[in-house]
Amino acid sequence: MPQTATETRSVELAIGGMTCASCAARIEKKLNRMEGVEATVNYATEKAKVSFAEGTAVADLIATVEATGYTAAEPAPPPTEGGPAAQDGAPADDGLTPLRQRLVTAVVLAVPVVAMAMVPALQIEYWQWLSLTLAAPVVTYAAWPFHRAAWTNAKHGAATMDTLISVGTSAAFLWSLWALFFGTAGTPGMTHPFEFTIARSDGAGNIYLEAAAGVTAFILAGRYFEARSKRRAGAALKALLELGAKDVTVLRDGRQETIPTSELRTGDRFLVRPGEKIATDGTVVEGASAVDASMLTGESVPVEVSVGDTVTGATLNAGGRLVVEATRVGADTQLARMAKLVEDAQNGKAAAQRLADRISAVFVPVVIALALGTLGFWLGNGSGLTAAFTAAVAVLIIACPCALGLATPTALMVGTGRGAQLGILIKGPEVLETTRKVDTIVLDKTGTVTTGRMTLLAVHTADGTEETEVLRLAGALENASEHPIAQAVATGAAEKLGSLPTPEDFANVPGLGVQGVVDGHAVLVGREKLLHDWAMELPADLARAKHDAEAAGRTAITVAWDGEVRAVLEVADAVKDTSAEAVRRLRALGLTPILLTGDNEAVARSVAAEVGISPDDVIAEVMPEDKVNVVKRLQAEGRSVAMVGDGVNDAAALAQADLGLAMGTGTDAAIEAGDLTLVRGDLTAAADAIRLSRKTLGTIRSNLFWAFAYNVAALPLAAAGLLNPMIAGAAMAFSSVFVVANSLRLRGFKAA
Repeated sequence: MPQTATETRSVELAIGGMTCASCAARIEKKLNRMEGVEATVNYATEKAKVSFAEGTAVADLIATVEATGYTAAEPAPPPTEGGPAAQDGAPADDGLTPLRQRLVTAVVLAVPVVAMAMVPALQIEYWQWLSLTLAAPVVTYAAWPFHRAAWTNAKHGAATMDTLISVGTSAAFLWSLWALFFGTAGTPGMTHPFEFTIARSDGAGNIYLEAAAGVTAFILAGRYFEARSKRRAGAALKALLELGAKDVTVLRDGRQETIPTSELRTGDRFLVRPGEKIATDGTVVEGASAVDASMLTGESVPVEVSVGDTVTGATLNAGGRLVVEATRVGADTQLARMAKLVEDAQNGKAAAQRLADRISAVFVPVVIALALGTLGFWLGNGSGLTAAFTAAVAVLIIACPCALGLATPTALMVGTGRGAQLGILIKGPEVLETTRKVDTIVLDKTGTVTTGRMTLLAVHTADGTEETEVLRLAGALENASEHPIAQAVATGAAEKLGSLPTPEDFANVPGLGVQGVVDGHAVLVGREKLLHDWAMELPADLARAKHDAEAAGRTAITVAWDGEVRAVLEVADAVKDTSAEAVRRLRALGLTPILLTGDNEAVARSVAAEVGISPDDVIAEVMPEDKVNVVKRLQAEGRSVAMVGDGVNDAAALAQADLGLAMGTGTDAAIEAGDLTLVRGDLTAAADAIRLSRKTLGTIRSNLFWAFAYNVAALPLAAAGLLNPMIAGAAMAFSSVFVVANSLRLRGFKAA
């Protein structure tokens, strides 16, 4: 009898204590060494998604993470409607407040320390003792996260940038203490002259407090900006959960009762008035209406529903009164399932590896070995303990690059600031590297390539009928209807004619259209079947116009009055004026555009032809979960996929894509799931966003290179014992100035 496959379970762990991407990699490596365990650790969301075989306990997984030096726990369930987490903003304990406090402390105290060390005119009689007083809280309290992480790493035989920062700042501070208390640096009136001579020193008269305090302040600034960008990692789920209706009117024992949606139960019947959101998934048991489901399905045309039809929670009732029987509530609804899709896609995305952390994997051990080698060499050379230790400490100080703390945040601040001026919001440094790699861009149709609202596009009239008369009579009648298509006709007519007459009589014909009397004319506006009910047929030319409109994916509306068919109106979701130019620019960046939509094939191909997308690159009639699968399929083909969307239906796909670009005119869920937000709601901003992101990434890379290059170039001088504090400070300052100046060049970025 064949053995059955071992059953696997999955769990999501909240990880604490990670300070860089290499921490995530270490935890992932340890978990994957366990038998039957597959784990992905996401540094950005601070979560580990773990699949494990039966026989392995969650407690074992947590114990493994804790043995690696970090904390782990099963996260609390997502907040429900009206819960405390849903009402409040970000969680209080997000680590940002203590980090901000440490940063403010470091900056306020470090600035005068650096100023006194670099400007001889500020060096009053006891300036060195004032520097010690100011620097001590910076190196102890403000730098404590670095010391704690370094100690944790040391216990597990690892070294990261935290190790280098901790060792460098501690060595500089401890050596300064020795020089002040046991050397000659504490002598009243001692100064650090402003000179660039290269000469060997015994170090007894040198203090390095400005290096210890300055490095701490710079690196903390970088960590703070990084933490702030990570703060809203779970906001996509919160935005999805808040899309649903908060309250619902249920029908019980013949009376209406308003209750919170969370109290709704399967089988309850509830009322949905025009303009209200449908509270949960259910079946219509009374009434008929048009339901706008575009934010969930991507279908631009409202769906006509009547008794027996199913409706989805969070969609909008755009027409008449409905009574719905709840069939799915809570976690079973389509909205809740979409929230789960977003969460899975976010946690499945590999954590971006920081360039600095990748380099530090080699750089940190080499620098520590070089410092120890320098110490041993000078001791063995008979130069004495003081000179040997001075050279070793100089190696650590010059190798601890304060410019590294500025490399990413300054470029990111300038790049994101310029982006905001152009209608582009970049969420954080993690997304920039992806923009360099993307080769395929998936464009959602509704609200992205198109306006997302129904628009009157064309009027076809019968012989002897004036277009203005058609618009006047049809527009007046449609203006009395709440249906989105009717409103598109009324709006189009009003834009051309100005004011519209008021109907003398009006009646809605459910599912077919409207009828009434306008200026003494008996007018019909709606589907062709409405004309048949009044024994009217379309003339050949209007029948042809209707057929062509429907073949192009547009909605055709017939207009008749006084017993004769007078016109056919074309209504559709209009393509944005800038979409064709945007597609051209995206191609110029080396990207292949693909149109993805929940609309039907005819509509999709018509839109694709209008904007210049190949028919082979059109994927139509897809549901939300299928959009995620399309992105996964393209990724499985070896493509790096960017996704542009604006609806709730796009949120999971935006999170799954290598790069998510959310239209700022869309829903909060899409915006929070995306990596870049296009505030303008203009697709040309997508091309500008990718160009700006690539340029910002290039600036960060060059900043990182120079941040290390200055220090690497000075390491031989430090090891040779030829680096005095003034040259070390000047090199550090110059590298920082270079990094800031290089970042400021991004202010000149211009949209194409």
